[in-house]
Amino acid sequence: MRKAIIILSTLFLLFSCDVVNQLGGAYNFMQCNYDYNSIENVEIAGINLGKAKSVSVLQIASLSTILSGKALERIPFSMTVNLDVENPTKKGTAILNGMAYVIELNDVKFTTGSIETPVRIEPGQSEVVPLLIGLDLKNLMDSYSQEQVATEMNRFLSISPGQTKVTVKLCPKVLFGKKIIKTPTYIPVTFYVGKKT
Repeated sequence: MRKAIIILSTLFLLFSCDVVNQLGGAYNFMQCNYDYNSIENVEIAGINLGKAKSVSVLQIASLSTILSGKALERIPFSMTVNLDVENPTKKGTAILNGMAYVIELNDVKFTTGSIETPVRIEPGQSEVVPLLIGLDLKNLMDSYSQEQVATEMNRFLSISPGQTKVTVKLCPKVLFGKKIIKTPTYIPVTFYVGKKT
């Protein structure tokens, strides 16, 4: 009986230590510094725009037709948003078991998604965390309007003048025992893309 109590106590302590480590790692992640790094692998309806820094005249003509919303039943859009995440602490490792995110373009809810890969950043170190984005712009046009979505995308892709405010809201996920739980608060990261007017 005494041996069973010792084993159960040891298991409880190990479980408690793991939970404390997970919570401490998540807290450290909330204290990290977040910044925009880059956008890459931009593709819209099969047109590869790379980093979308310079769009050719031929691409502009194709994109204008695509964004009119009349040419295609679906308008697949994908890209990778890279964020710099720096752990400024001197002792605590920042640990996450994944994160959910919301991306807004000029306050238009663009898309939501999640990263299921664990992220670990040692004290004083930084990592580039990629967010892989994929959506159908036609669905976005149904939720807002073709004109609004086309205007935001034209600015975002630097086809028309004006900057797009991009807000990425990160919601960390923590492993609590065997269950992954989303934290109740978002970490906002805001940056601007497009041509200044």
